[in-house]
Amino acid sequence: MTRADTFRQGIYKNDWARRLATWLEATPHPPLAVEIAHDRLAAARWSRTGALDGFAVEPLPPGTIVPSAVETNIANPAALKAAFASACERLRAKDEDIALILPDPVIRVFVQHFDDFPRSPQEAIPMLRWKLKKSVPFEVDETLISYMRQTPREDGVDIVTALSRLRIIREYEALAESAGLYPGVVLSSSLAAVSLLDDQKPTLMARVSGTSLTTAIVRQGVLCGYRCTELPAQGAGLTPQMLLEEVYPVAAYYQDTWQEGIQSVRVAGLGTRLPEFVPHALLHNAISEGRVDIAARPLADRELEGLVGWMLHHG
Repeated sequence: MTRADTFRQGIYKNDWARRLATWLEATPHPPLAVEIAHDRLAAARWSRTGALDGFAVEPLPPGTIVPSAVETNIANPAALKAAFASACERLRAKDEDIALILPDPVIRVFVQHFDDFPRSPQEAIPMLRWKLKKSVPFEVDETLISYMRQTPREDGVDIVTALSRLRIIREYEALAESAGLYPGVVLSSSLAAVSLLDDQKPTLMARVSGTSLTTAIVRQGVLCGYRCTELPAQGAGLTPQMLLEEVYPVAAYYQDTWQEGIQSVRVAGLGTRLPEFVPHALLHNAISEGRVDIAARPLADRELEGLVGWMLHHG
């Protein structure tokens, strides 16, 4: 069985700050992780004790990556392959497993409530395919799907489901394999970054990456809401009002469903513009509150939320 086949059987997992149930059975923890974004490729290596052993960040020419759940993502394979090779050389990476962290638009995430849900994956997967077939713009037989149970607000069971298109995932897997690396774990950047939240109180994360915004709400180890949307502007053109309008539907849904308001907000991906939007940065709060070791600050200073979030899993 190939590593790609392993993913197709459900290796897409996350255990958010060790409070959520293990995604399926067991999550591998490769000592090397590579995060691919619209504007850069970043890689980090950890020691056996979980300490940061080194990292590399390679900028990508504009348009190299066009994150999408449907269409071809890698528009400039040569540039991405060169960035991959450079990062691998700096981190002495060759012939080993990696965690591959992808742009959020590549992987669709749904939180759904069921009165009853099968225990057997052989029954659960077809049910989820049928229920979500109208929610994704590609055919069921092209879909990679995996799921996890979590504590519901009321009777029944809540299921977090991740969907992606096979050929899109294979674009990224093939790139890693061409560099002599094997994706043992594949996940989206913001699902890794959710681990950085203090979820003792209802906390909302708004994370900007290029033209996409991911909004997630976590409460006591439970993913209560998740939404990835396209922003009407990026960079200097993005305004606080635009961000608020995109975040509001998730916050309103949470308030209506859980009958309580958001008590904490964390924002990422705005760089030096952060004070214009909100005073609470995701990464630096996670370090100052002790959820991430100070040794991760080099990654935090480069706004590598996905890699820092994955660091929590590795430890």
